[in-house]
Amino acid sequence: MTSPNSVGRATPITAATVTQRATAMPIHKYGRYEQVDIADRTWPDARITKAPRWLSTDLRDGNQALIDPMSPARKREMFDLLVRMGYKEIEVGFPASGQTDFDFVRSIIEQDAIPQDVTISVLTQAREELIERTVEALRGAPRATVHLYNATAPVFRRVVFRGTRDEVRQIAVDGTRLVMEYADKLLGEDTVFGYQYSPEIFTDTELDFALEVCEGVMDVWQPEEGREIILNLPATVERSTPSTHADRFEWMSRNLSRREYVCLSVHPHNDRGTAVAAAELALMAGADRIEGCLFGQGERTGNVDLVTLGMNLFSQGVDPQIDFSHIDEIRRTAEYCNQMEIHPRHPYAGDLVYTSFSGSHQDAIKKGFEAMEATAAAAGKTVDEIEWAVPYLPIDPKDVGRSYEAVIRVNSQSGKGGVAYVLKNGHKLDLPRRMQIEFSKIIQTKTDAEGGEVTPAQIWSVFQDEYLPVADNPWGRIALRSAQASTSSDGTDALTVEAVVDGVPTVLSGSGNGPISAFFDALAKIGVDARLLDYTEHTMSEGASAQAASYIECAIGGRVLWGIGIDPNTTRAALQAVVSAVNRADR
Repeated sequence: MTSPNSVGRATPITAATVTQRATAMPIHKYGRYEQVDIADRTWPDARITKAPRWLSTDLRDGNQALIDPMSPARKREMFDLLVRMGYKEIEVGFPASGQTDFDFVRSIIEQDAIPQDVTISVLTQAREELIERTVEALRGAPRATVHLYNATAPVFRRVVFRGTRDEVRQIAVDGTRLVMEYADKLLGEDTVFGYQYSPEIFTDTELDFALEVCEGVMDVWQPEEGREIILNLPATVERSTPSTHADRFEWMSRNLSRREYVCLSVHPHNDRGTAVAAAELALMAGADRIEGCLFGQGERTGNVDLVTLGMNLFSQGVDPQIDFSHIDEIRRTAEYCNQMEIHPRHPYAGDLVYTSFSGSHQDAIKKGFEAMEATAAAAGKTVDEIEWAVPYLPIDPKDVGRSYEAVIRVNSQSGKGGVAYVLKNGHKLDLPRRMQIEFSKIIQTKTDAEGGEVTPAQIWSVFQDEYLPVADNPWGRIALRSAQASTSSDGTDALTVEAVVDGVPTVLSGSGNGPISAFFDALAKIGVDARLLDYTEHTMSEGASAQAASYIECAIGGRVLWGIGIDPNTTRAALQAVVSAVNRADR
């Protein structure tokens, strides 16, 4: 009998054969996080079965983390987006920090931009002149919360403020009293007023002291039926595992007096990369509300991501009570307001998150769709009426405004990088990622059929034939001649287009929120059912005579197609791009 290690037999890998060596990194500089002694913790057995209260702090915590803070116009765009999505509590700024924040708060109040069911929140430190200025900013608001904080963690007490625990506690108590005095003095009976307190940084503060300070604050505020207090316990710097964070919340939730009148709020940052898990486990441990930012915008590694948290609930059949059905619009608005791009791998919203590059994954997805259709047919239902069960896709992309037909194109990456380089280097066309993928499939089809090398000239020729119905290449049922746009006093845009439709000179007219929207309205009147999915543009050179390139992604008759328009006038370029996509649908 031969032994397992005889010649010709491989030696199995075991723990003993894998050697990891100590590094030279200065491990001695860092202490371990404090464990919480809860022998009978209950949160591991809990499940999240309903949405928490949400607060967006994009306009405060998110904005202060930007290299270039939002302009008033971008702030308003973000505020309006948050309202449309359904957020009922929105932290809108730090009005005592400067005139810009103060003026923005005043603008949304004076312009009646705040729905009656939305509560705005403003942050202040516990100094009297700042509290007065903060409350002053809220005059006339329908619903408003003042959020006061002070540093309670040992390193702040020792290094920054050099105060005792009693002195730090007194700052919180005095600040609470001042908020109440100025609210009584400056705000009218028409304002529904609330109060929030944060012991900063909760994750570094001794639990008994955090409890002591919160109790002192509540003794002043006197929460009772119809008079809640929000106690926000911020992980301003994420220090521990999500399980320890949950333990801290369960301990606080158990030990707070007047708990039934307390809204316990969680405010995680993502320094350890586990903010989403920390927030979810805190909910399981007793938290009532989550504060965060869209797509995790915020200081350092960011605040907790409200989009991921909400979509995680949705993927488990729990209504997040926030509308994510047009996730690309949400992403584009956030990118515009923050002037920062969302990573293509970002959960639920990135360009590539529903993409499978592996052939085996694609095959499983295809079979999953077929099985869904068969199951639905057998039950006499539509696919949308049965439980979603497709391998590698945690949700149906259509539920967030994406069609899987568009996404499947992303799966086929052959030649994308090279084709995109040729068009950008030789023709100044910077195609959007999904259009790169769409066109690379067209090139791949050509090369598969004809074989051989595709030269840059051949790539350009194929591109023109596919996307550009110009004088030298007059294909398509619609040809654009001229367009005139005007804007009415209510902000609606009207568009008149002279075109040739099926060989007949035709005048098209429509209205909408911008020329592109108005053009889709005009096309609908001649039976063209098209919907905008994405739009981007760029100049192709510098100077007064520069050409603009516009790219439009459209859903047309169940298909998703891109179009391109090139013109010195950006509006004409955009309309030509729509025509390009519509004409391609009929080829």
